[in-house]
Amino acid sequence: MIGENGGPGGLAVGPDRTDEILALLADEVDPDAAVPTAVDPAIPAQLAINELELSGPVIRLSTGDNGFVGVPVWLWIERDEDLTGPRSATAAVGNAEVTATGRLAAVEWELGPSGERVVCEGPGTPWTGQAGPSPDCGYVYELRSLPERTGGSGRWPIVATIVWQVGWVGISGGAPVSGQQTVRVSADTSVSVGEIQVLVSGGGS
Repeated sequence: MIGENGGPGGLAVGPDRTDEILALLADEVDPDAAVPTAVDPAIPAQLAINELELSGPVIRLSTGDNGFVGVPVWLWIERDEDLTGPRSATAAVGNAEVTATGRLAAVEWELGPSGERVVCEGPGTPWTGQAGPSPDCGYVYELRSLPERTGGSGRWPIVATIVWQVGWVGISGGAPVSGQQTVRVSADTSVSVGEIQVLVSGGGS
């Protein structure tokens, strides 16, 4: 549409109409419109991590309840999606939404004697009667669990800790966001460690 003065849209574009055009353009923007504010993505990320309900390990030992000095102990934890991942959950707060995914990164083992610690990269290999040490997660006790060494219990305490690596991605205020967090969840048990007694009988003639 051509205006009477040759301008588009029915409006003159001569110098005498400039203020009118600027006023009309200004009317198209609502000064009271709310500008979306980006939510701190750490808030929905933490909610999503809580939703994961990351589990502590179910401990397994090749010794069962009783082990022996010098005999290799196979260490492992039960394997399934709930116990080793990956597990995912999503949470939203305001204009931010984040999906968090947790994966097992390692299992840390504290075996009882002071400073005795093993870090395994995975859940470990289940023992089903194999001879020798575990191929990926094991320990050999060198000390008996005497009462004077174990606070009177006669058992070495064992603590296994799953190290979950949690990564999260999402969007906040229209912009992509991402991050990582490490979560540790533990479980404990104990084992009695004795000594194998070797009987030697002498022969007579």
